Amino acid sequence: MKKEKTAKGFTLVQRQRVAGWGFLTPATLLITIMSFYPIIQAFITSFKTGSSANMQWAEPLLYNFTRMFKDKIFMRSVGNTFLYLIIQVPIMLVLALLLAYLLNNKDIKLKGLFRTCIFLPCATSLVSYSLIFKSLFATQGLVNSVLTGLGIFQENFNFLGTPWSAKAIIIIALIWRWTGYNMVFYLAAMQNIDYSVYEAASLDGSSAWHTFWHITVPLLRPTIIMTVIMSINGTLQLFDESMNLTSGGPANSTITMSHYIYNISFGQGVANFGYASALSFFVFVLVAVLALINMKVGDTRD
Repeated sequence: MKKEKTAKGFTLVQRQRVAGWGFLTPATLLITIMSFYPIIQAFITSFKTGSSANMQWAEPLLYNFTRMFKDKIFMRSVGNTFLYLIIQVPIMLVLALLLAYLLNNKDIKLKGLFRTCIFLPCATSLVSYSLIFKSLFATQGLVNSVLTGLGIFQENFNFLGTPWSAKAIIIIALIWRWTGYNMVFYLAAMQNIDYSVYEAASLDGSSAWHTFWHITVPLLRPTIIMTVIMSINGTLQLFDESMNLTSGGPANSTITMSHYIYNISFGQGVANFGYASALSFFVFVLVAVLALINMKVGDTRD
């Protein structure tokens, strides 16, 4: 049986393929021009040194990549970023999971209000919420006024001027903003679990904790892996909090890798795009490796 021909001599399948490529081509060109081409150019730039107007190939070629391991400020930024990652991500995800579990209970009243209130911080601008926390924890801010008024502090404490407290504020700010974001993913995944599963567990005498740990968590495993990967990715690229809350201070004690890359590129007078590009690819490799580890650990298929 011969395939039907259109007026222009194309079969229906051929017309569909042409139409498909017609829709894909503009997006493919934009992604290539706006994403892949800059990535390739950045990789080439990472092997160069000098100012942006007079860049030359580095001697030796891997100079920028070896230099970063001798850069004390960058190593400090790596340590700071991983400190935020190790402390903030587990606390945030556990809180998000517990809140989602509580708000998934069909017997709770005003669930919509509670869900909205918890998610609202995520809708706040990154710059806005950083400035809010900066004003709250300022030396003459609300937190100091409350603590001194209650007699807990005898005098105002410089939260943003002390290394350990400045790091703690960044961690608190991150937890406040992103917990609701991850809660929405867990809540959506929980609502896809048939409620009869929980009813059967209840009839079998399963406690709330046993049901949560042995039923809910295993069924949420793919979602948990996804949120872990996204949270790690986001924390390794942390910029706004370091920039707007503490400006990386005091004495670079809270600076993150992305903030330091920004300073190298735009914040220190003469831009050193070669070194900044090398640092960016270091961050890219970290993100890729940690994401791969999470995927391998979370993959339970035979």
